[in-house]
Amino acid sequence: MSKRCFPTQPHLKNISISRVEKEDIDVVLPYVIEFRKQLFPMLDAHKLPKDLLAFSAVYLEAEAGAFLQAKDQQGKLIGVVGMLAYDYRFPHLDIDRRKTVEVARLFVDPSYRRSGLGTALFKGLVAVAKEKSIERLYLHTHPFLTGAYEFWGKQGFQLKDFCNESNFPTIHMELFVDRIA
Repeated sequence: MSKRCFPTQPHLKNISISRVEKEDIDVVLPYVIEFRKQLFPMLDAHKLPKDLLAFSAVYLEAEAGAFLQAKDQQGKLIGVVGMLAYDYRFPHLDIDRRKTVEVARLFVDPSYRRSGLGTALFKGLVAVAKEKSIERLYLHTHPFLTGAYEFWGKQGFQLKDFCNESNFPTIHMELFVDRIA
């Protein structure tokens, strides 16, 4: 698949958003790992989750996977977002068998927050989801991630459940792709 760029808002005209390819992993994966360390200092930084350990297989090679990157005019990585096949690890959520992906790893450089970059990355991901005939976007977030719940609500996500998962207050949300304008 060719590296396709996604349109951004006029005020982000010097920003490029594209799919991550194998040759990008050496830059993207350390960026994601560092962001994860900063946002989740309570987690063991040396124990990576399955999706990051198998980044290429999960996000680049899997039918339902994708990972997008945003770069500034100088080519500096300033944001990322991904989607991967939902693994039904939360059986209490009652998610049916529609083609579902989990939106994951939306990280935006602090100097670009509230600029529309997160929304532009998400819109790019929605375009990929539509190409792949994805029916539902699922995600979870946490109350300690300031502004995350509000951001995802503005993108159209609806609250599915709020509970504790592995001792973390967790907000589960979903959005049906056919309801996205």
